[in-house]
Amino acid sequence: MAQLMKQAQKMQQQLAAAQEQLAAAEVTGTAGGGMVTATMTGSGELTAIEISPQAVDPDDVETLQDLVVAAVRDANRAAGELTQQTMGPLAGAAGGLGLPGF
Repeated sequence: MAQLMKQAQKMQQQLAAAQEQLAAAEVTGTAGGGMVTATMTGSGELTAIEISPQAVDPDDVETLQDLVVAAVRDANRAAGELTQQTMGPLAGAAGGLGLPGF
């Protein structure tokens, strides 16, 4: 039982370290050939949107709106992939401990 508790404690420390790593990491998503770029942390917090002046057309605001949404979705996809890469091994190890919910 003591060994299981040690393993669980180690797993908890690894999980906390992985969460810190994700919060510090940045990913970007782009749309419109790079005319709109969204930056977010690995934990999914949107931190910046960059819009190229060429993307701004006062007569076509809908396209710009679509590009912003697409860039944010692309960044979110990248954050999800980073989360899977970072947390995936930990989830597999937790299952090996027989812990419910992992």
